[in-house]
Amino acid sequence: MTAAPARIDHLVTSGTFSLDGGTWDVDTNVWIVGDDTEAIVIDAAHDARAIAAVLGGRTLRAIVCTHAHNDHIDAAPALAEATGAPVLLHPDDLPLWKQTHPDRTPDGELADGQVLTVAGIALTVLHTPGHAPGAVCLYAPELATVFTGDTLFQGGPGATGRSFSHFPTIVDSIRDRLLTLPPQTRVCTGHGDGTTVAAEAPHLQEWITRGH
Repeated sequence: MTAAPARIDHLVTSGTFSLDGGTWDVDTNVWIVGDDTEAIVIDAAHDARAIAAVLGGRTLRAIVCTHAHNDHIDAAPALAEATGAPVLLHPDDLPLWKQTHPDRTPDGELADGQVLTVAGIALTVLHTPGHAPGAVCLYAPELATVFTGDTLFQGGPGATGRSFSHFPTIVDSIRDRLLTLPPQTRVCTGHGDGTTVAAEAPHLQEWITRGH
């Protein structure tokens, strides 16, 4: 019997996003990359039990945080406790992480160029600051997919109007790290519908104009 191929599972969890004294209701995309035996979770948002249900009996190798806004990490400690998997975060986002989890630090650091492997699939960490200082994307060439968190959405960059964010930086990150990927690359976002590099690349100048 041949092993089942790697696949991407997707669920949407609901909760709140809080920053700078405001709180908003949000639906957040949770992505699970793996096969029938092991997986990595990208953004453990809101509902550890629902994420564990989609994982089933698979071994969770890591909980990867694309950034440390609470709507992407609030369920990470509970999921780590339930599965034994380490929580991984870029160190530049530790100040944001501590706003949500002051008594529990991540288990490991993400670094630009680092490669995580699961089910024979390599996911390369791309440091893409702007929406948050330690924001990262994960590029899986074998799946022709990049997981962008809140850095790139269908229709443009993630929000940069709050603390720890910077519009020129996110534009640089998208231009230099994401729009250079193959045009057919699927973009799996942190909220809402996905897109492709080809669909977003022509609009870079519009975003720059709109951001000023």
